[in-house]
Amino acid sequence: MRMHKLKVLLSLSTPFRRNDSSFFLSNHYCRQFSAQPSYADYLQEQVLVEGRAKSRAAILNRPSALNALTPSMAGRLSRLYESWEENSDIGFVMMKSNGRAFCSGADVVTLYELINEGKVEECKKFFQTLYKFVYLLGTYLKPNVAILDGVTMGSGAGISLPGMFRVVTNRTIYSNPEAQIGFHPDAGASYYLSRLPGYLGEYLALTGEKLNGVEMIACGLATHYSHNERLPWIEERLGKLITDDRLVIENSIAQYGEIVYPDTRSVLHKFEKIDKCFSQDTVEEIIEALEREAAESHDEWCNTALNKIKEGSPLSLKVALKSIREGRFQPLDQCLVREYRISVNWVSKRMSDDFCEGVRARLVDKDFAPKWDPTWLEKVTTDMVDCFFIPLDELEPELNLATAIREPSM
Repeated sequence: MRMHKLKVLLSLSTPFRRNDSSFFLSNHYCRQFSAQPSYADYLQEQVLVEGRAKSRAAILNRPSALNALTPSMAGRLSRLYESWEENSDIGFVMMKSNGRAFCSGADVVTLYELINEGKVEECKKFFQTLYKFVYLLGTYLKPNVAILDGVTMGSGAGISLPGMFRVVTNRTIYSNPEAQIGFHPDAGASYYLSRLPGYLGEYLALTGEKLNGVEMIACGLATHYSHNERLPWIEERLGKLITDDRLVIENSIAQYGEIVYPDTRSVLHKFEKIDKCFSQDTVEEIIEALEREAAESHDEWCNTALNKIKEGSPLSLKVALKSIREGRFQPLDQCLVREYRISVNWVSKRMSDDFCEGVRARLVDKDFAPKWDPTWLEKVTTDMVDCFFIPLDELEPELNLATAIREPSM
């Protein structure tokens, strides 16, 4: 029997009919009916849902904030993806966004405010929810597609790159700038950065430099490239599919894809220098190698990389390098557990206030003059760095992932 295409946009902000008995039955004990949008409606609107005959799409919908992830967004994504995985009527899922960004990462200003209000436990809960979703995505049982059309930073990469298909465009700009705000590459970053060719992952983590969509294809972070104007065709094609066959889905995306190559100015043509400099054992040795290379080759790229590194928190730089080096030998779940330990240490200010100071300097006061503590790399001891990696004590639960019931597909 021929199936008719069904397209439904689910949003709790849509007015309900007064004679809709199902609405009143499901909400009678929760809240009284009001014609005014509630706070719950507002939270639901941050992640919209689009339904097709055999697929569902989550739509990040905070365009004015570059779709930065809030605790409620992370929780809603987890609930949606869990329910879709269990629903046998759904063959595959998608994630996309509204606005000029896919996702600019975690809403670190909100985290900054929570820390200053003494609500550190809420920050920890956010990281728990976010990292559990990253693990869910990395072990997802159904084909999943992420359309990274626009800015994709930090945790925005974490909620997309572990998935099966990652579509980038001419508008995609990717980066991991965490060290420049006194944090660390998280949400699975130590897993996927450590698996990039050579020492590209270390370079991206320490400098926070950007890659475009073409470069993401070339280094393996993305699976498909398409011009932004073709995305409606891809979405229309995928919406008509009645399948859960990953090859059919992959071929449908590829129909509108393009074969692209990095231009001559791309950092990917610097692989030899990246490996030579960023393969060093310590951040200090990496800086020394860049300085030597700059003196010998007079390549402006070396000076740019040096300046970017020196903008970062000295403690963050050393923690980030150690995290990525450990990630090379660990599966996704172990990387996330380690990243959670590091994040707890940052938000708890156990060793340094650099996270709050970095957010203040770049995103709150915007004076771009953070006062890092310690101030210099030489003052960051091995013991200080190691404290971020020590298993949490019995009063501080570790990140609990469902590894016993999920088989990693990555």
